[in-house]
Amino acid sequence: MIDLKTIFAIAIRAIKANKMRSILTSLGIIIGVAAVIVMLSVGNGAQISIQNEMKTMGSNLIIIRSGVATSSGARGGGGSQPTMKKADGDAIQEKIDAIKLAAPQLDETAQLVYGNANWATVVTGTDNRFFQIKEWDLAYGKFFSESDVKTAAKVAILGQTVVNELFGDVDPLGKNIRVKGIPFKIIGVLQSRGQSGMGQDQDDAVYIPITTAQKKVMGISFPDQVKMVLLQAVDAKSTYTSQDEIKQLLRQRHNLGVNKDDDFIIMNLTQMMEMMESSTQIMTILLGAIASISLLVGGIGIMNIMLVSVTERTREIGIRMAIGAKAWDIRWQFLMEALVLSLIGGLVGVFFGLIGSYVVGAASSLPASVSLGSVLLPFSFAGMVGLIFGFYPAYKASLLNPINALRYE
Repeated sequence: MIDLKTIFAIAIRAIKANKMRSILTSLGIIIGVAAVIVMLSVGNGAQISIQNEMKTMGSNLIIIRSGVATSSGARGGGGSQPTMKKADGDAIQEKIDAIKLAAPQLDETAQLVYGNANWATVVTGTDNRFFQIKEWDLAYGKFFSESDVKTAAKVAILGQTVVNELFGDVDPLGKNIRVKGIPFKIIGVLQSRGQSGMGQDQDDAVYIPITTAQKKVMGISFPDQVKMVLLQAVDAKSTYTSQDEIKQLLRQRHNLGVNKDDDFIIMNLTQMMEMMESSTQIMTILLGAIASISLLVGGIGIMNIMLVSVTERTREIGIRMAIGAKAWDIRWQFLMEALVLSLIGGLVGVFFGLIGSYVVGAASSLPASVSLGSVLLPFSFAGMVGLIFGFYPAYKASLLNPINALRYE
């Protein structure tokens, strides 16, 4: 029976006998493991960043925008043809079971004035369903009431950036600001959301009732017009299955004949998120694969050094065989040395990989998230590399003739 404890002790003794050579031999493994950990952590961080970005937009979200206008052969961008109404969203929420909420949205940039301060930002007309879909909460104050929406009340909810720019340290609740010269009473302030993954300040916005935006602030082409409708499905799967129902309902409401194109655009953000996550996963795999080349190079280094070690210790091998060591004892001796070199290099590589991930995350806007898998995978691979590339030197050592080995000088 093979005594692994004794073989391990012999391997440690042999490694200690050539410390500098052992360190240089493990260097390829150290660099490889560290590089794989950093690359995988960057990929994981990018995926988390995408998920966080989509969360700020809302979960299970579908956006319906007005269609594309064509004039004299020139096609405008998405939303250039005003076709969507708030009533379209209400009908979708009422008639399609897979849709939980539908919020209207009508926005444009406007100048805000409070006293001697002024600030240009995006003014969005909507209702409370918008905040439910986005899962945004108030820092203080209150949301719009049903009466505010029905009567087109001149009330507003501010983002934190607007509060800072117009009011500073003054409590804005109950104060009046002017939006395009129209006075609005501040009834609430949203919790700070910070920047989105696209670098957009999510706190730099003002929200007013959709009816107020339609009737008093923004010039609209026809009654009840909105730029888009935000839909929240009951689950991610429903964002796919409900699209045909939404399309058919809108075509019916817009009186579109069989030969007419849709005058609206449906965007499934769940699908977009899954595509982005898939792309990020592929990028992570590619980065990990490229970094793994260093591990293979390190394995080749281990094999070369172990071959040198076999040559240097030929006489020792002959003595061990002469006193009864079997071929597998010799193989295990050199396999153990290669494995220990790889695992020591792997542990050191994990240490430098964790430091490297922290440095990358701290020095750039690119997040780096280290998971247990991103550590165990390269460490395990390092052990496999040691066994695979250590096998040939071990096999070669076990084939030596004891008599010739004892005569070796």
